[in-house]
Amino acid sequence: MKAITIVYFLLALTLCTACTNSKDKGAPEKTEAPKDTAAPVADNPDNVELTDEQMKAIGIELGHIEPRGISSSFKVNGVLEVPNQFKAKVTSSFNGIVRTLTIVPGSLVHKGESIATIVNPDLVNMQQQYLTVNTKLNLAKLEYDRQKTLVTGNAGARKNLQQAESDLKTLDTEKDALYTQLSTLGISPESVASGKITSSLAVRAPVTGTVSKVSAEIGTYTDANTVIAEIVNNDRLQVKLFMYEKDLPKIHLDQTIRFNITNNPAKEHQAVINAIGTAFEDGSTTIAVRAGVLGDKKGMIEGMSINAMVNVGNAVVPSLPDEAIVTYQGQDYIFVQVSEQGDGEKKPSETKEKPAKNSGTATEANEQKEPRLSFRRVKVVKGANNMGYTEIKLLEEISPTAKVIITGAFFALGKMTNAGEEGE
Repeated sequence: MKAITIVYFLLALTLCTACTNSKDKGAPEKTEAPKDTAAPVADNPDNVELTDEQMKAIGIELGHIEPRGISSSFKVNGVLEVPNQFKAKVTSSFNGIVRTLTIVPGSLVHKGESIATIVNPDLVNMQQQYLTVNTKLNLAKLEYDRQKTLVTGNAGARKNLQQAESDLKTLDTEKDALYTQLSTLGISPESVASGKITSSLAVRAPVTGTVSKVSAEIGTYTDANTVIAEIVNNDRLQVKLFMYEKDLPKIHLDQTIRFNITNNPAKEHQAVINAIGTAFEDGSTTIAVRAGVLGDKKGMIEGMSINAMVNVGNAVVPSLPDEAIVTYQGQDYIFVQVSEQGDGEKKPSETKEKPAKNSGTATEANEQKEPRLSFRRVKVVKGANNMGYTEIKLLEEISPTAKVIITGAFFALGKMTNAGEEGE
């Protein structure tokens, strides 16, 4: 019985020893895993870490958001136009057949210059009527003087004097009407009175300018409703800007703007605002603002599209160098420091090397020991730009003393986006 008890005891001891050995062999070595310096990138896609060596190699510099005086301006579209008083559609004041044309598109004409002639027999009749009335008027004056003399000597009836006076006034009125008609047509009544009758009528340019279009042809019929030619004075060109009402408070009369023609953006021109509209343009939400073009207008034609920059003066605004702002997927960002140098260093217990199979290469271990700076990208909106600096508007609050990458932000963005792609 005692022997059986001893056998059971030895068997139980053997089983306990075996279990203990199995646990020791199966349990992995407990090693302190080094902190992954790229963890913040994986955990927060808006964070990136850079080592001192990387920053020196790329030339990354830190600075602060500073208030700076920047010339503020905004863009606006428009067209070139000529005021209505400096362009004309030429018509004849009397109907007739076109006999001559002395112009072609592009011809330069001056106000009052003859550009065409028309013929109409009715012109002769009008001049003949003028001569007839003029002769009758002379006879009526003689008759009036005679009747007046008779009445004064009590030898004539007052009734005859009154009739002579009435006839004289009627003919005088008729002569004045014909005189005005002939003058309006460009025919000299004095020449007609001297016997010079003409069957042709000169059509004269109503404004000085360049002929933009000739519609009539020799031998065609024309009247007061038929356009013979169109004349535009490009020396009076002005810019018509289509401006939204939110921008109206930023402008004023005599303000200078800069613009370029859409098909020639390399050449810049200037104009001065001379009229600000008070009503919306038909079918749009814009208000017309006009500015007279300064300097040489060669090559400019009415109807050309333009792009203008309206300068609204200097303003002190938060700004950064242009290269401190990067764009990713249509959004503008800056990189703000969120940790002090040395955060990447590990405690002795954390960096103690152990003969684990997954400990990594010596190079990786050294990189993890290097001092690092952590940066967070922050959304901004770009404003005015001047002399290498751009106005920024922060979309979230940061410390006024926060450090920002002012040189090499593109490298930080590249490292962040590459890390994000690898993580996926």
